[in-house]
Amino acid sequence: MLSTKEADYSQAEVDDSNWRSLNLPHDWAIEGDFSKDNPSGTGGGALPGGVGWYRKTFSVDPKFSNSIVRIDFDGAYMNAAVYINGHHLGTRPYGYISFGYDITPYLNKGSKNVIAVRVDNSDQPNSRWYSGCGIYRNVWLDITPTTHINHDGVYAVSKITKLQKDKDGKPKAETGRITITTTLRNDGTKKTAVYLNNVLKNAKGKYAGAAKDYSLVRLAPGETADVEQTIVINKPELWSPCHPYLYTLETQVWP
Repeated sequence: MLSTKEADYSQAEVDDSNWRSLNLPHDWAIEGDFSKDNPSGTGGGALPGGVGWYRKTFSVDPKFSNSIVRIDFDGAYMNAAVYINGHHLGTRPYGYISFGYDITPYLNKGSKNVIAVRVDNSDQPNSRWYSGCGIYRNVWLDITPTTHINHDGVYAVSKITKLQKDKDGKPKAETGRITITTTLRNDGTKKTAVYLNNVLKNAKGKYAGAAKDYSLVRLAPGETADVEQTIVINKPELWSPCHPYLYTLETQVWP
């Protein structure tokens, strides 16, 4: 159970004007004093643990009133309890994994919203190495239409054919094939139809290839669909430690 004072920190009306302002990512443990008496021990860096609170006030433009809004944490160590306008979204006990929540039902569209996060790393020792304390990775606020790509909903697998070497011994391929599975979801209240395509861009951001045909996807309310597409590239650049060439895959959805 939270103390009365701590429980209040999750509420939107709390006066946090005298709280410290900071940017994420953040680790409060590294700001503490090293001591052999800290319960984290030498394996945990001999630094303090404890409980910390974060609060963020923001507003959502009314033009997004029919959109899906999600908050995603790349990492928080650990036992991260997340609140939006006083509503408890959930608690992530593990500290070495990303997590997120759909906050759409609890938003005040067009007015103030407060996200509060309680991070509890007081139960020490709990790691074989220095873990840090706090929201130690980026946090993202994603706004999408009601029909959208599902969270982590793009999966791509590449395959090359006729691998050879050029006169300098550098590997080269005759063709490259990328198979992409895109998961689309309709979180709206009406049937919907959208077009889907995947476009590949080279290291300079220029067009390098695309799926042969657009896919028309029809979804009922609450329905999810997996759509597979293929991109074929002639003479693709291959990645290696000596030649770290990077392509970018852009997934496009439109009504």
